[in-house]
Amino acid sequence: MSTPPSPPPGPGHSWPPPAPQPVWAPPPGYGRSPSQPELNGFALASLLVGLLCLPPLGVVFGVVALVQIAKKRQRGRALAIVGLVVSVVMTGVLAVTVDRVGAAVRDRIDAMGELGDVDGDLTDLDDLREGDCFNVPGGDLMADRPLTYRVDCAQAHHGEVTASKAADPGDLPGSAEADRASEDACWKAQDEYAMDTWALPAYADMFYFAPSRQSWRQGDRRLLCVIGTTEEEQRGSLRRDARMLKPEQSAFLRVANAVEFLVGRPPEEEIEDALPEHQAWAREVYAALGEEAKVLEADKARAGLDKAVQAQLKEIEAARAAWQRAAQARTAADFDKQWGRALGAMSVDTEKALRGAYGLSTDVPEWLEESSGSPDGGAARGPSAQAA
Repeated sequence: MSTPPSPPPGPGHSWPPPAPQPVWAPPPGYGRSPSQPELNGFALASLLVGLLCLPPLGVVFGVVALVQIAKKRQRGRALAIVGLVVSVVMTGVLAVTVDRVGAAVRDRIDAMGELGDVDGDLTDLDDLREGDCFNVPGGDLMADRPLTYRVDCAQAHHGEVTASKAADPGDLPGSAEADRASEDACWKAQDEYAMDTWALPAYADMFYFAPSRQSWRQGDRRLLCVIGTTEEEQRGSLRRDARMLKPEQSAFLRVANAVEFLVGRPPEEEIEDALPEHQAWAREVYAALGEEAKVLEADKARAGLDKAVQAQLKEIEAARAAWQRAAQARTAADFDKQWGRALGAMSVDTEKALRGAYGLSTDVPEWLEESSGSPDGGAARGPSAQAA
């Protein structure tokens, strides 16, 4: 049996040392204010679920949270209301999105259902190039980005590409200004592709596909210009550019088409609201007629052209004088009067004889017959369609 050690010397010490005092843990709920109830979990879940993943489920959680908060006197009523509102709004957004996507899918399925009726190789619209001919389901060139099937131009086709180029919509893709720029670019491309505009069939229309504001943000940068021939069956290419014409024919058509284009594209605003713009346009037509006169002067000595050229030069001189007066007009009424005189100075019959002398088509286009000599309908050239 061992003997315990002696206690250490000094006052205040005893042996053995006293047992330690017991330490008690805080009772449950210690530290929580009795006036602060528990936060309802469904309230927070409603906001998070409605905002991030499943809005309809967020609506359910919001309703459950409000019921539980009322029964159990819990915290989170404001949070539950916010979650419920957010979930309802997001559910509406989701419904609209699903509807739009569904409509797009249905349209695509409908188009796919017509694939068996379309001849050609499926080709993306952006992969078509100048000179390509193609078909579209149902012959609908008015659809936004239709499915396109490239075919040989000798086969029946709905469209023929006159240009595929980089679009230049300026600062506002999809705006009226950008649309007009696309129209002008495609008219000029068509005039270079099929220079003898009178030789085009009456059912041939100009179509173009340009970037919209949304597709521009997604990287769409291509402008596609097309001669559409959907109203009647078209076989064979309508191309007749400078390489397929005699030098004197292409030289004449280039200046004649420039005049035709300008006369058919007056400012869109009313004369009263944009007299300076109309005056500037009149100066452009005056200059273009001067370029045509120069070409005709150089050709008047050619065999068979003398008489027809002289008649055209006489009318051009009278028309230029009227366009010059229009450019100097001080009032809208005066401009309108000179505009009418300028159009009236040019005879369709004289141009018909001139084109015949050059060996070109003498079939007067319907749009020219309907608008000749009238400022109100003056040789208007507009696109058949715009698609984005």
